[in-house]
Amino acid sequence: MKKSVVCLLTCAFSAIMISELSSAIIIQSHSKKIQITEEDIPELFIKTLKNWFHIRHNEKQIQKALETGNPDGDDVIVLESSSEETEALTVVNEINELIERQGFKHSDIAVLYRANFQSRYLEEAFQQHKIPYHIQNGQCFYDRKEVKVLLDYLRVISHPNSDDGNEALVNILNVPNRYIGRKFIQELKDFSSRRGVHFYEGLKSMGIDLVYVRKNVRDFIAFMDPLIDDAGNLMPSEVIQLLRSSFDYDRYITDEDIPSPDDVKIANLNQLQLAAARYSSIAAFLEYTDSFQDQHVSDNKDGVSLMTIHKAKGLEFQVVFLVGLVEGILPSKKGDLEEERRICFVAMSRAMKLLYLSHSLSYLGQQAKRSIFLDEITGTINPSDHTVSK
Repeated sequence: MKKSVVCLLTCAFSAIMISELSSAIIIQSHSKKIQITEEDIPELFIKTLKNWFHIRHNEKQIQKALETGNPDGDDVIVLESSSEETEALTVVNEINELIERQGFKHSDIAVLYRANFQSRYLEEAFQQHKIPYHIQNGQCFYDRKEVKVLLDYLRVISHPNSDDGNEALVNILNVPNRYIGRKFIQELKDFSSRRGVHFYEGLKSMGIDLVYVRKNVRDFIAFMDPLIDDAGNLMPSEVIQLLRSSFDYDRYITDEDIPSPDDVKIANLNQLQLAAARYSSIAAFLEYTDSFQDQHVSDNKDGVSLMTIHKAKGLEFQVVFLVGLVEGILPSKKGDLEEERRICFVAMSRAMKLLYLSHSLSYLGQQAKRSIFLDEITGTINPSDHTVSK
């Protein structure tokens, strides 16, 4: 039985017994015993490190010393950028260097981040520079439900009488809840087909028997018509804000009376508005978001893996970029510092050969402070002098 396996398991369980005769490990965890044979532990996951980097700063830990038989690797590379946008471009440049000059493949590389909303700038940079990628066990930013609904509202406002407008109207008609079900949607489709009109025109002229549904549809049309009439003059970011406030959309998607600004769905909406603010027309913004449907770039399983740290557990890559190492993100401002440190260590330990740690000087439009974890890793700060702000 490999000693490295025992070292790793000792970190998580209270007692371990080794059976030399059966080549098995007996793990004692509170009142339970689990037997694991060596065949149960793939070589890929027998990850040993010379030390635990900054994880040794945690007070709540079992003291341990892990050794590896591997030769010394390259030093950790720290990247500094001015903003999330330039951080993403810096990652792109480093990846191109790795591919073109060091012989790595795109599939050898992963970019990890603390929260889902952080993928937006990365996806945009990868799309712009045609770097193939995929979201590991997740959706691309513009395909996330809470984002897609607002984009579909923009599609109906911009092009109500089109095939895209038809599909978008079906997606938004009952968001937020207007008590409109599949039966009504099918009746709308049938009515519009008989009249030879698109769905929005059909919605405005079809008869509706149920009084409360009729009222909800009329309210919807009364809201949408002025926006459709003035679509060419509207700023997409302002329309998104109008939709969020008029429909109490943030509360709807979070199901919270007072939505937290730290909620991942709210963060995604804020990122959507930031992206939309760069465009002066709804049509131009939709054309841009539609470019992410290129599956050769954005859903390429042989491409770079983008994922949250949580999704990376159990995986390893030749090269790992850990981005967003700023206070309030990693560590999270609502998290326990020691737990956040463990999360950071999980991300770092996904790297087999090269590890890049990245931070920016501004984040979410505000000045940012680099993560304490970077200072711990480089040995420039005493963690006992620092706590996560609540």
